[in-house]
Amino acid sequence: MKRREFLSLAALGGAAASVPLTAAGPARAQVATSAHIVIVGAGAAGTALANRLTRRLKGARITIIDPRTTHLYQPGLTLVATGLKPASYVTSDESHWLPRDIEWVAEKVASVNADAKTLETENGQTVTYDWLVLAPGLVLDYAAIDGFSTDMIGENGIGALYGGPDHAARTWKAAQKFTEDGGTGIFTRPATEMKCAGAPLKHTFLIDDIARRAGNAGKMNMVYAAPQASLFGVPIVAEKVRMLFEDRGVDTMMKRTLTAVDAGKKRATFATETGTEDVDYDYLHVIPPQRAPDFIRASGLSWADKWTDQGWVEADMQTLRHLRHPEIFALGDVAGVPKGKTAASVKWQVPVVEDHIIAGIQGKEGTASYDGYTSCPMITRIGRAMLVEFDYHNNLVPSFPGIIAPLEELWISWLMKEVALKATYNAMLRGDA
Repeated sequence: MKRREFLSLAALGGAAASVPLTAAGPARAQVATSAHIVIVGAGAAGTALANRLTRRLKGARITIIDPRTTHLYQPGLTLVATGLKPASYVTSDESHWLPRDIEWVAEKVASVNADAKTLETENGQTVTYDWLVLAPGLVLDYAAIDGFSTDMIGENGIGALYGGPDHAARTWKAAQKFTEDGGTGIFTRPATEMKCAGAPLKHTFLIDDIARRAGNAGKMNMVYAAPQASLFGVPIVAEKVRMLFEDRGVDTMMKRTLTAVDAGKKRATFATETGTEDVDYDYLHVIPPQRAPDFIRASGLSWADKWTDQGWVEADMQTLRHLRHPEIFALGDVAGVPKGKTAASVKWQVPVVEDHIIAGIQGKEGTASYDGYTSCPMITRIGRAMLVEFDYHNNLVPSFPGIIAPLEELWISWLMKEVALKATYNAMLRGDA
């Protein structure tokens, strides 16, 4: 280990160790209230907020609505889909993270009546609220790709890691065969907004690296296909990825949107600017279009003038507060803001919503603001990554300036993803970070 890396590791270890203490800050007096706060979704955002609010409020009634019983550590799916972690690495018991003194309604939401401040569950239960936080995650719209179904994953060279541990493990089954046998691998991303936009790039880099380590680089034809004109939303990062792709011989098919799959023929169809294009593959990694759950749009809570095909919640980009219903907030994937569909973003969003709810209960105005912070530990090969952090304005905002260079492939950045990130994530779930 180089001296610089050793010093970086020491700094990282100290930072990680201090997260629960420094991020939570000194204990604050509880605010007395009888308000009913309903949180839709028990993922990273909903769970973290529930834990923080139970500490800040005395007498509040807090209800979380979500039928899931297993918590999914989504940042780990990329590692499962490349055989670096077992499927069990990304799952835990949801009840382990939720506060004991909240109400848990194990149902899905069917609709929200924002004027009446009520919501209906799919089983017909009516729930009233004083404050509502929407954090239900998003929908992976596999049906938008003709010929594709999730039972194909792992067979006929098809991978799709986003759907959970089983999908990620089956993706590795298909990807591993590709790294051994070679051929043409096509790695896609959707035209919609998506959670962790770096994930398709990470999968491309890792599969390429695994094949190289097996001595099979000469067998591989790696192709990254995307509807966008750029490889990443932050221009300086996009240029770095372009340079890495060029160095490693990864071809690109830009302005191509996957629209159909013929698994029997191993053929993918892409929409182009002028028509359609069929491409044969040996391995195809599918990331489907993504959108808000149906009840968001049906309840009139979506943006009316942007993302109209996706239905994200109409929210102020700094406060995450609904623009027409001030008692409603959006968190995480469902929030209709320019960036922020990552777990790292949730870490910074949750305290903002907490601040504004607490202030509102006290008859005050909140002061906290979300600046679009998004983090992407961009794995470029096993043991190396770039810790890319940026805001709404595409400014790089490194957490460890002078220690971790955001656009360098570093072992310490890999360690952040492979080791430290999960500990920080768990601290966030407990409301400590």
